[in-house]
Amino acid sequence: MTTTPQAVRRASPRTRRPATPAAPDPSAGLLPQAEPVRLLDPDGTPLPSRADYPEPPVEALREMYRRMVVGRRFDTQATALTKQGRLAVYPSSRGQEACQVGATLAVRDTDWVFPTYRESMALVSRGIDPVEVLTLLRGDWHCGYDPTRVHTAPQCTPLATQCVHAAGLAYGESYQGRDTVALAFIGDGATSEGDFHEGVNFAAVFKAPVVYFVQNNKYAISVPLSRQTAAPSLAYKGVGYGVPSEQVDGNDPVAVLAVLTRAVAHARAGHGPFLVEAHTYRMEPHTNADDATRYRDADEVEAWRDRDPVARLETYLRNRGALDDAAVAAIAEEAEAYAADLRDRMNAQPTVDPLSLFDHVYAEPTPQLVEQREQVRAELAAARDEEGDA
Repeated sequence: MTTTPQAVRRASPRTRRPATPAAPDPSAGLLPQAEPVRLLDPDGTPLPSRADYPEPPVEALREMYRRMVVGRRFDTQATALTKQGRLAVYPSSRGQEACQVGATLAVRDTDWVFPTYRESMALVSRGIDPVEVLTLLRGDWHCGYDPTRVHTAPQCTPLATQCVHAAGLAYGESYQGRDTVALAFIGDGATSEGDFHEGVNFAAVFKAPVVYFVQNNKYAISVPLSRQTAAPSLAYKGVGYGVPSEQVDGNDPVAVLAVLTRAVAHARAGHGPFLVEAHTYRMEPHTNADDATRYRDADEVEAWRDRDPVARLETYLRNRGALDDAAVAAIAEEAEAYAADLRDRMNAQPTVDPLSLFDHVYAEPTPQLVEQREQVRAELAAARDEEGDA
């Protein structure tokens, strides 16, 4: 049989082309784990150790327990002061102790913290005088502490504006060659605000050393998380900006401290921002002005009570031999003394000069402001004269 050239060509083995390399996954290293990081079961039983999130030293966990107990007692006392009319408003963070204290332990005193209105417990854990912390919530016109002295921004009531502030400060510190990290607290509702996205995007582009810490307590006042986002979790919001993210069981104190320690180290090493979402729950209403029974039922609250972060850590430390009855009693006594001192000092009526209302409104007082000040001065003088005549 005659073989044609065409048949030879057809019979010859085909030349193999080199395989096309797979395109790199742009989300590699950015996505959080599918399930929140957890190192303790809700009953305090330790889970298998993890190389990616090593357990913090037991001394740090013991200090975390102490601060959580004192912080909870502070929170309870502040709530009582609100009911007594000593505070205008108080947003409780009961149930979020692991997040409040874990964040302050993960950063240095020289790092900056940018709190929301709910971070009073975090601020006292940072060592700020509790009376100074509550000054703003008392109804004063300014923050009670010196932000530059304690490296802590004033508590922020507008949602998410602190995200931009944290990015700017962190970038400025990095630009000047300092290894300062900024940690910005955020609520779940704040992730729907434009300032959150602008802050994260700026920090990512300029590799600002910021840790954005989202405390997802399931409600933005009365709006449930399902009405905030369709994302698998809020931690996934980081990938769109090229920011690595993680989610953690926010009622597991050991996991919270481990995850935040790694996030802070990432930012300090010059790798840019990091986003952490903690799954937690606020046990009390949004503030004393809120009726939480209108949007959540008692069974839901009770289910989260069984995940109490303070009891969880206490059980773990007791089982490790790092805590005993005497130590627990001593810490409880310290917390009571802390609350008593706060109560005594907050019951003292502050001396307020009504004319200070006009201070610091403008760098140079306007004619209208000067006129208004003189009107108030005259009214105060007339009131004193009437009291003298009486």
